[in-house]
Amino acid sequence: MELENIVANTVLLKAREGGGGNRKGKSKKWKQMLQFPHISLCEELRQTTEKDYGSLCERQPIGRLLFRQFCETRPELRRCVKFLDAVAAYEVTPDEKRKECGQELIDKYFNPEVAAAFFVSFFNCVCPSLFCRLIHDYLSVAPFADYLDSMYYNRFLQWKWLERQPVTKNTFRQYRVLGKGGFGEVCACQVRATGKMYACKKLEKKRIKKRKGESMALNEKQILEKVNSRFVVSLAYAYETKDALCLVLTLMNGGDLKFHIYHMGEAGFDERRAVFYAAEICCGLEDLHREQIVYRDLKPENILLDDHGHIRISDLGLAVHVPEGQTIKGRVGTVGYMAPEVVKNERYTFSPDWWALGCLLYEMIEGQSPFQQRKKKIKREEVERLVREVEEEYSSKFSEDAKSLCKMLLAKEPTERLGCQGGGASEVKGHSIFRSINFKRLEAGMLQAPFIPDPQAIYCKDVLDIEQFSTVKGVELDPKDESFYSKVSTGSVPIPWQNEMIETECFTELNVFYQDGAVPPDLDWRGQPSPPPKQGLLQRLFGRQDCCGNCSDSDEEPTRL
Repeated sequence: MELENIVANTVLLKAREGGGGNRKGKSKKWKQMLQFPHISLCEELRQTTEKDYGSLCERQPIGRLLFRQFCETRPELRRCVKFLDAVAAYEVTPDEKRKECGQELIDKYFNPEVAAAFFVSFFNCVCPSLFCRLIHDYLSVAPFADYLDSMYYNRFLQWKWLERQPVTKNTFRQYRVLGKGGFGEVCACQVRATGKMYACKKLEKKRIKKRKGESMALNEKQILEKVNSRFVVSLAYAYETKDALCLVLTLMNGGDLKFHIYHMGEAGFDERRAVFYAAEICCGLEDLHREQIVYRDLKPENILLDDHGHIRISDLGLAVHVPEGQTIKGRVGTVGYMAPEVVKNERYTFSPDWWALGCLLYEMIEGQSPFQQRKKKIKREEVERLVREVEEEYSSKFSEDAKSLCKMLLAKEPTERLGCQGGGASEVKGHSIFRSINFKRLEAGMLQAPFIPDPQAIYCKDVLDIEQFSTVKGVELDPKDESFYSKVSTGSVPIPWQNEMIETECFTELNVFYQDGAVPPDLDWRGQPSPPPKQGLLQRLFGRQDCCGNCSDSDEEPTRL
């Protein structure tokens, strides 16, 4: 039994390291899997793609890079892009170097006669964003129209064609089980074409139907798809098999905060580490709230660490959209982390998340939650009474700043709670405990985490210690369920998919143009796509055999993403 766990861990670690070869986990046939179609096959995409500058040239990562490549061909546009980059660098410059950086920016990009006038106003935090907005306004008119007629936009359409290819189980290699979700197992997986590692959350179709969990599953999928945040797990793919719906999510190799709080020496963290995690969680909540989403399930086991020690919020099954200007009601969450207004079944917007952040910060410092002791059985009713009526106690582990922030987040009345007085996350970020954190740099991923997970460790239970789901009996799937399945299994999610292509260097290797500016054959509208090479009888016979084989590396099918 121990041998099975060792083998599963060894195989996973090798996959995480890129398989030990030059391809970094990519299939031998990865270029065939990601072969561009002839541009004539992208005509429907050209007709149906909304010509929105913000989406095509700013938000979509590959679109942004290709628009910039187009701008590099014109000196006046190149200067605009370099100015935007300079402002972006200025925004994340450490405070002590910020003034010097701003002066260099002004000297380089403004005429001398106006530079002096701009120097003071540039630092009022309005000027840089104003200039950027003006430049984007300029780029979004004539330059954008020219881009849409260029080979760079045609190449973008080819990438979009690849992005929209069907996703199946054969798109991935599957590895060991990492844990359990509400409707099935969570396992590690790897995209064959790129070598990128993910976590695959399986939602068993019969289990969903038996528990009437269709709306909950669809809600989580749609929220994950909507949120694009460094501090919330991303949904990269959604597909189905015969038995399950599969959500392919960011793989977080560092384990969850519950494991680190209670199983890595003395319970709890030093304050510096706890405050760092609290700051990143605050940023994640801010991103969710910006999309009008209240999380409602903030607790240590739902906060995961990546390879570099940064956190992401996970498991959005209880998250819900709050209509603008309205409140919602729902007695949901985890006992001990639910806010008083939730326990009392009152209406709320985002206040429960700030309460739960207070609970989590307290637990990270104290080594136990504020309203219940670990491994001590206490009735739910008693925990809820403590939440409603009793003030939490603070030990000597808390500095005055930490105690102050916890008290302000754990205010019983939502109207008195930090984060709930009109300013949202900015109220929390403004607390003195975060004085040493540059949030611009934190949000850009430029601050080093206080703890780096061991790359050779597997921060989860042994394979055989993860309890298996029992077989679902008495449930039959029927054609009426297909409508629900089609809403979930929608394939690749654009922004994460494009980021994957860039991070794994597939974009760099495939996105090649001629140096003389000539149009490549696959981008020439006058040409026709080359017919596939004819195969002999033996090739056809053995090719068919390969397609029906297993998913081992020696029998990889040229499955398109």
